[in-house]
Amino acid sequence: MWLFARDPVRDFPFELSPEPPEGSPPGPWALHRGRKKATGSPVSIFVYDVKPGAEELTQVAKAAFKRLKTLRHPNILAYIDGLETDKCLHIVTEAVTPLGVYLKARAEAGGLKELELSWGLHQIVKALSFLVNDCSLIHNNVCMAAVFVDRAGEWKLGGLDYMYSAQGNGGGPPSKGIPELEQYDPPELADSSGRAVREKWSADMWRLGCLIWEVFNGPLPRAAALRNPGKIPKSLVPHYCELVGANPKVRPNPARFLQNCRAPGGFMNNRFVETNLFLEEIQIKEPAEKQKFFQELSKSLDSFPEDFCRHKVLPQLLTAFEFGNAGAVVLTPLFKVGKFLSAEEYQQKIIPVVVKMFSSTDRAMRIRLLQQMEQFIQYLDEPTVNTQIFPHVVHGFLDTNPAIREQTVKSMLLLAPKLNEANLNVELMKHFARLQAKDDQGPIRCNTTVCLGKIGSYLSASTRHRVLTSAFSRATKDPFAPSRVAGVLGFAATHNLYSMNDCAHKILPVLCGLTVDPEKSVRDQAFKAIRSFLSKLESVSEDPTQLAEVEKDVHAASSPGVGGAAASWAGWAVTGVSSLTSKLIRAHPTAAPAEASVPQRPTPEGLPAPAPTPVPATPTSSAHWETQEEDKDTAEDSSAADRWDDEDWGSLEEAESVLAQQDDWSSGGQTSRAGKTSNPDHKSSELDWSSWEAEGSWEQGWQESSSPEPPPEGTRLASEYNWGGPEPSDKGDPFAALSARQDANTQPRPDSWGDDNWEGLEMESRQAKAELARKKREERRREMEAKRAEKKAAKGPMKLGTRKLD
Repeated sequence: MWLFARDPVRDFPFELSPEPPEGSPPGPWALHRGRKKATGSPVSIFVYDVKPGAEELTQVAKAAFKRLKTLRHPNILAYIDGLETDKCLHIVTEAVTPLGVYLKARAEAGGLKELELSWGLHQIVKALSFLVNDCSLIHNNVCMAAVFVDRAGEWKLGGLDYMYSAQGNGGGPPSKGIPELEQYDPPELADSSGRAVREKWSADMWRLGCLIWEVFNGPLPRAAALRNPGKIPKSLVPHYCELVGANPKVRPNPARFLQNCRAPGGFMNNRFVETNLFLEEIQIKEPAEKQKFFQELSKSLDSFPEDFCRHKVLPQLLTAFEFGNAGAVVLTPLFKVGKFLSAEEYQQKIIPVVVKMFSSTDRAMRIRLLQQMEQFIQYLDEPTVNTQIFPHVVHGFLDTNPAIREQTVKSMLLLAPKLNEANLNVELMKHFARLQAKDDQGPIRCNTTVCLGKIGSYLSASTRHRVLTSAFSRATKDPFAPSRVAGVLGFAATHNLYSMNDCAHKILPVLCGLTVDPEKSVRDQAFKAIRSFLSKLESVSEDPTQLAEVEKDVHAASSPGVGGAAASWAGWAVTGVSSLTSKLIRAHPTAAPAEASVPQRPTPEGLPAPAPTPVPATPTSSAHWETQEEDKDTAEDSSAADRWDDEDWGSLEEAESVLAQQDDWSSGGQTSRAGKTSNPDHKSSELDWSSWEAEGSWEQGWQESSSPEPPPEGTRLASEYNWGGPEPSDKGDPFAALSARQDANTQPRPDSWGDDNWEGLEMESRQAKAELARKKREERRREMEAKRAEKKAAKGPMKLGTRKLD
């Protein structure tokens, strides 16, 4: 039976890269890249091959193996594993690059900033301070070849081959025998008399001076070159001169050198070093200190190196959220660092944290997530949005804080493309219907209308037919003037989603009513939309064959691309999650006129007469109708209503004080917007703003005129006339069929969002508020009776005598 000896190199859990060694330092070791076999994580492997006749060099390598294995410090090269055989020595460390190779690569890419160099030198000096002051060890090999850089840009001290004890119990310093290393020895070592008085750190501090010179000026040609500081920063020159002074007694202790450089105005006194020092001690910091640090961190990240942000700041941010209860303050720096990640890294590191944050009940966390959703929405897949994010986001529609309701509505612009059929067409529409009908903040009702116009193209055909016309019609009756403007713009933005029948019988009657609106901005938009819809109808009238082309999107499935041109024609200001609500508040700081004192509607004679729109000689396609109207209405396009995004509107939070001053919809007296009363001091008996639907239903008004009187005998239909064409048209009248359909169904369906009963909502609202008012009056009456009884009991006959004696 044969027994085979196992090969320890083959069984070693790490393997060398086939690439040649990269920048191996002078000495016995060759530096290789490697990886862990089990996980594939990158490592660095220092390899020493034992050669016959090199016993002294082998002892140096074994001593370095032992030192690196036993020394643990954040600024010293981290030992992971090792292998020692008769033929070789392997030391596995964290993945690093020699400092010389790193500086050369960065110089080709534009060079290192002083911030990075200051922190790198800070780490090397701190490692020397640990060795000298805490371990009583002399490094004896501080130079460019002994410094390595990890993937975060952190500098690590290695090269422990020639280390010895400062107490002299292990013998004197070992001989190097390598000229490249001996040139860094201080001049006092050449004095064989031993008269020079020096400290235990003197030699290492001289070598530190040589390292500083090489970092800023390149390889050191000879010791005499140290007299010229070269490119060393002026703030560092005085301290550098102390290191390379001829008197070893004057050279400072490493700890003292750090203290001098950290003084005000010093080379290491900057935001980058302070940030790193705080991150090193973040586990023992107070919660208040952490909160302040993360709040200020975002401002500094732009000036920090990308590798540092990815590999050092990001893990600390994730740890602070997971275990440190840092809360919402980590969101801004977290998303800022996320810009440096690849799509795969973002999915692995950021998205799990974001999904977990959405389940938080912290309002500050929720509103910051909604405000910054555009930074991570592209990394969220549809199943994650529908199952883990949307169920938590919809709670914001019911929140008592208006700012959260506002941000929740606007976040739907980003979430809608990723929502499934049930969430988008059923769940979201229910919340939008409730907000538009019952929300007490006019800007939020307006925002709901704007958002619905933006996401209308994502809705299914049946939902569009059921929701859009009813919702925008309702918006045109809102007491808040910007909501009425939003309703008109909503019709324009979704013009291609309506049939010609709907345009003629549902949309144009609504828009015509707005031509006498008290607000000029509403009237301007109404005239503009009317002319556009009329142009569309006229083009189909001229060429009935266009009907199929114009209505191609009406029954089409949801298509994200449609409606984009119309939205741009409408001049909407919502891009991403811009603060439209606060824009409307700033544009109308005294709220809508209907909320306070509505001026009487001007007479039709006082309205500016709109310019007539000629019927185009050639048929106008649906894709170009808005462009033609822009050319005709250049003067109108300059109005403030079309230029919402030309101003700095501020934020909702800044305008909350203005909102607080506005009359409450459920308690403030409201004058009829429709001009049904001429007394401006008359208070409406119905205090709920939702009564504007009950004041005059569009359907009821048109039911009265649905059976027109027959025309006199001999009257010709409009389609029978030749309206200026070269010859009588043989084409049929496309509107005749529409009229026939209307006659066949003289009872049109009331406006609704589908299953939602708007009349029921309004009735419930009025009944609930009437009941609440009655209870308050009853409670107030009981309180007054109780006070009267107390006063009556206190005024007895004894009181009179007491007062008389006084």
